[in-house]
Amino acid sequence: MNFHSMSVEELRHTQEDLQKRYETLCAAGLKLDLTRGKPGTDQLDLATPMLSLPGDDYLSPGGTDCRNYGGVTGLAELRELFGELFATGADRTLALGNASLEVMHDLIVFSLLRGNVDSERPWSAEPIKFLCPVPGYDRHFGITEQYGIEMINVPMNPNGPDVEACAELLAADPSIKGMWLVPTYSNPTGYTVTDDVARRLLALDAAPDFRIFWDNAYAVHTLVDSAPDPLPILDMAAEAGHPNRVYVFGSTSKITFAGAGVAAFASSKANLDWYVKHISAATIGPDKINQLRHLQFLRDADGVRAHMARHREIIAPKFRLVLDILDDRLGAAKIASWTTPEGGYFISLDVIDGTAARTIELAKDAGIALTAAGSAFPYKTDPHDRNIRIAPTFPTTDELRTAMDGVATCALLSATEVLLDAQ
Repeated sequence: MNFHSMSVEELRHTQEDLQKRYETLCAAGLKLDLTRGKPGTDQLDLATPMLSLPGDDYLSPGGTDCRNYGGVTGLAELRELFGELFATGADRTLALGNASLEVMHDLIVFSLLRGNVDSERPWSAEPIKFLCPVPGYDRHFGITEQYGIEMINVPMNPNGPDVEACAELLAADPSIKGMWLVPTYSNPTGYTVTDDVARRLLALDAAPDFRIFWDNAYAVHTLVDSAPDPLPILDMAAEAGHPNRVYVFGSTSKITFAGAGVAAFASSKANLDWYVKHISAATIGPDKINQLRHLQFLRDADGVRAHMARHREIIAPKFRLVLDILDDRLGAAKIASWTTPEGGYFISLDVIDGTAARTIELAKDAGIALTAAGSAFPYKTDPHDRNIRIAPTFPTTDELRTAMDGVATCALLSATEVLLDAQ
């Protein structure tokens, strides 16, 4: 029944019933974790054959001895693989170390210290700002917060960031130097940026050294038959007259081993030359043995897609389970809404304003760990206290079923508290 149409007496009776259910939940002694979008053990098992690679076959197809120094831009064949997956082309794509997040961090630091190729001065010479589509990726926001970069919320719509809001902010403030963006199956909503929105973002008037951090973290992580074709974002940027505007990132972190993957970075030639110049002072090259084992295991872009189909068989039922429980427990009550992603690693759950933190607190006391309230917003502050990020992949199916039923009980109980207080 719709909670909003209940009388005070009906709400009180409902709250009493939910409180009994919650007490039973607490007595179960649960210890369940839905905090992060980690691959489950069965997903990691898919890549176990990599552990025996490359064996004594240490030469790349092009003849590079992967045991030795050199090759700061990565194995050519792996650059081709990433270049096809992300529609960036091998000549504009680097294969690097374990984490794309590390590349993003370094780009921020290099820009703060020296400025990028279009900067008149180092970013640190003046206060700077970043646009942050929300809800968004907490680790992105952590980098900019770490270095004192002011973050400005812009709404993340089903077709991408609110372009009008971005346009107004950029036109008025040249100190805005960047924007975080997960373009495909975004974290946590699962939304995907459309061609039209991407082109409008690329054409916006902005500071010459403004950069879009285009993080393709989930580009191939589909829950349906196939992922959307990647936008040729570097070509689109050049056509818009801003060839250096976009930094493209990706990795194999949730494709093979989350703790031992390969990162990709793609951009214009000028941006890549600038980046390689800076990282060459810190490294003689990435882990080419790890790159080679990935190449031998995945082989090519089609090999990645086939591998991700096996991931889909494991995680798609978990997403369906979560959505079924949300619909069954929360649908009629009308106290929450949620996304139904076709890919990625998360479901974004919005509860009644002012109840997200309380819902998460109740869940924690019942032994169910959720990502902290506000995590999908800069400074960990959700202005409406309503968003909860659900990460279905890591628990077993039975654990997930128990956890989500518990989360639903906590959300319903929190809703009765707020609605009764408002009477």
